[in-house]
Amino acid sequence: MKVETLAAERGTIYDRDGRELAISVEGKTIGADTTRIQDPVSTAHLLSLTLGLDEKEVLATLQSDRRWVTIARQLDLDTAAMAEDLSIPGIYSYPEAMRVYPEGTLAAQVLGFVDPDGNGLEGLEFRYNTQLAGTPGEVRFETDREGNIIPQGLYDLTPATPGSDLVTTIDRDIQYIAEQQCQATLQRSEAARCTAVVLDPSTGEILAMASVPGFDPNNRSASTEDDWTNWAVLGAYEPGSTEKLITIAAALEESIVTAGTTFSVPDTIEVVKGACEGRVTATGAEINGCYHDAESHPTEPLTVRDIVTRSSNVGTIKVGQKLGIDLLSQYIHAFGLGEKTGADVPGESPGNLNLDPTCPTCLASASIGYAVAVTPLQMVAAYGAVANDGIWVQPHLVDEVVDGSGIHRPASPETRRVISQNTAATMRALLRSVIESGEGTGNGAQVNGYTAAGKTGTARKFVPEEAKYSNDYVVSFMGMAPAINPRIVVGVVVDSPKVGESGGRVAAPAFAAIAEDTLHHLGVPPDAP
Repeated sequence: MKVETLAAERGTIYDRDGRELAISVEGKTIGADTTRIQDPVSTAHLLSLTLGLDEKEVLATLQSDRRWVTIARQLDLDTAAMAEDLSIPGIYSYPEAMRVYPEGTLAAQVLGFVDPDGNGLEGLEFRYNTQLAGTPGEVRFETDREGNIIPQGLYDLTPATPGSDLVTTIDRDIQYIAEQQCQATLQRSEAARCTAVVLDPSTGEILAMASVPGFDPNNRSASTEDDWTNWAVLGAYEPGSTEKLITIAAALEESIVTAGTTFSVPDTIEVVKGACEGRVTATGAEINGCYHDAESHPTEPLTVRDIVTRSSNVGTIKVGQKLGIDLLSQYIHAFGLGEKTGADVPGESPGNLNLDPTCPTCLASASIGYAVAVTPLQMVAAYGAVANDGIWVQPHLVDEVVDGSGIHRPASPETRRVISQNTAATMRALLRSVIESGEGTGNGAQVNGYTAAGKTGTARKFVPEEAKYSNDYVVSFMGMAPAINPRIVVGVVVDSPKVGESGGRVAAPAFAAIAEDTLHHLGVPPDAP
């Protein structure tokens, strides 16, 4: 009895409008019967020139002690035809399906890729490999003693079951917008990396998830593992001032402050005795317990609205001190930090929290976005809760799984109320002043024709080996638009900019461009002059 396996056709991955992002097409593999190769050196030379292969590697393959060898797998039909046209004795070809990504680099880290045998290795290809792969079939033939198939003998066929198709929440056009703006941001700021996420806050649907530099899954030879990484879910960073959203929202929700509550705010605050001695010009967070506003200023009365608008570290720490470490920790967890969002992506990082009540600096640091490591997706989802009237919705990438029996939807995303509708509305108003006020740090995030609300973030990068903060930064902007009834939340995180070095100068303009083009694409009417 002879048994042959029948490969299953791998399912297609679509964007939300049914446009193909990953497909399987007919390809060919070139092989050789080494016993029939008359001149291995000449054959290797011709094949390497024709197929663009390394001549020494081809020759070594042809001169191996195996009879049947593979020269090149999963070539497109035109390339395979060039090898076939050489008509070299002992060189043969056979059909083999190949995975193709029609949009090239678009959403590459989201989609991932497969190995030559069709097994998902990264991204959705890996996360949904079982559904996409289908079930192989087999055919059984009755054979004689020499292994020859008996023409009228037993023949039993079990057909392969094709893989399921995935319909994602990604919008191809919005994904393109996000990637193009990230690329433009890298060029302006000379940064190492830009990550952007666009979310529908009411449904949790991820409309775009971009990370630049990227790669082409059709040809990964020039890329690195860093290029393959989906930094939106794997890149944990200290968010800095974007995390102030949680501190202020928690204090409002607990009725500890109102938008008009006034604090006396110097430009420096010492939470560990003696920590600020001799430190006059430093800015940002210091792990030794001395904290500064970004710019020097005399002690002045600031309302909570002023504190948010001007992104005062000292003012926010004073709010956090009234809140206390227990309540702050409770709200940080409620907004989804410190744990995976549960999005349908492989390898998601939970981030990291340092909220030890006995730590003398942790309350101050966590109040302003230090001692808290998050992913871009976690922060976008947190802002999504404010955009969605206080309800956090689990972000997700796959909307439908389609197989031979019909359309199946994954489990409904988790939802939970984090703050009241009134607190969410107040926070949107405060975040709007960050963009619209002359004193706001986010003026660069103004969206033409639309109101917007959001927050800048500028965080120095911590160097564990030296136990101190460096002069390198991660800058970001998290926001929503339109401000009154948000349709989208957009987060932009830029790693190590050389030009700009602040969320307001580097990330805010990218937010504005992505938000404007996305709102136009979605047909959202303008709501501002």
